[in-house]
Amino acid sequence: MATLQLHNIVKRFDDTEVIKGVDLEVNDREFVVFVGPSGCGKSTLLRIIAGLESATSGDIMIDGKRINEVGPAERGLAMVFQSYALYPHMTVEDNMGFSLKLAGVPKEERRRKVREAASILQLEPLLERKPKALSGGQRQRVAIGRAIVRNPSIFLFDEPLSNLDAALRVQMRIELARLHEELDATMIYVTHDQIEAMTMADKIVVLQGGVVEQVGSPMELYHHPRNRFVAGFIGSPKMNFLQVKLVEASPTGVEVRLPDGATCIVQVDGTGLNDESLTLGIRPEHLQIDSEGPLSGRIEVIERLGGVTSLYVRMQDTLVTVSADGNVENRVGDTLRFGFDRTCAHLFDAADLALPSLARHPLAGLNRQDNRSPSVAGGQ
Repeated sequence: MATLQLHNIVKRFDDTEVIKGVDLEVNDREFVVFVGPSGCGKSTLLRIIAGLESATSGDIMIDGKRINEVGPAERGLAMVFQSYALYPHMTVEDNMGFSLKLAGVPKEERRRKVREAASILQLEPLLERKPKALSGGQRQRVAIGRAIVRNPSIFLFDEPLSNLDAALRVQMRIELARLHEELDATMIYVTHDQIEAMTMADKIVVLQGGVVEQVGSPMELYHHPRNRFVAGFIGSPKMNFLQVKLVEASPTGVEVRLPDGATCIVQVDGTGLNDESLTLGIRPEHLQIDSEGPLSGRIEVIERLGGVTSLYVRMQDTLVTVSADGNVENRVGDTLRFGFDRTCAHLFDAADLALPSLARHPLAGLNRQDNRSPSVAGGQ
């Protein structure tokens, strides 16, 4: 397949800079996901890679060769869009083979390539159907098949599952992960859904405002977010943030005063820290119901999801989410006391940067596939 390098990519539309100096390396056969809120620049960056937009400055390299001036059709890439864009008057087989027909590929070779792709995507029984006779998930698989037959060096996906219902999105996530393994291909995938990013990626690129906030494996970003934005974006339900006061800082831990007045030591390196006001970050799954816990609040909402129950607890001006056992007996209006696992807590300074954690998380370097070493993080 192929490697991709982006060197200081900048994109401006008139006076508006939407991509602000992005550096990134995508390794051969890696599944990389661009994730971030709407307007962060992830789709624009993907279109620059595809050649559908030109970079204002910077270099795009595939296998070490600069391709800035190479047209989209000559870059050897294949893009799958949010819209299926299938020809309604053509069969599935004709839709999948149309780009090969335009390229002058002989009929028998086209047919062979389409049949091979259809086998991978389990579309063989549907080859004679037209798009109107297909479900949303089947249409998306046809669009992916249209990319596979071209045998691209890199697959590009621009929010391909956003038009599907929840059940189909889960199914297609599994199919895309399986497809990546079967094709052993380099893939770059854009989404605003951090669950898609966590479940499919070898490496996640978190963007905000045209800037790469952090790059790393899913568990690396989960356990060691670089700043408050990444911490709040990665993980579902999202991380809770509490305003706390500094009591004492040292290289072996930071003591803070919690909203209820109790103090605790968070296992982070406080070397040189002198910010009076800090932000404590705790994921809902790391909060524990405890009748003698240092935190308390009134339960406003309860979401029962079967094996897990989410309790939304009002603490003064902050709504905190607690993930509890599915059989928890608390009710709306109850006062809940709870504590937290201090080895899993995060602390952010006045600039919203995370203080280095002293806790060891053995899964932090694992990617989606196996126990291989995590990809080298890059970016800004």
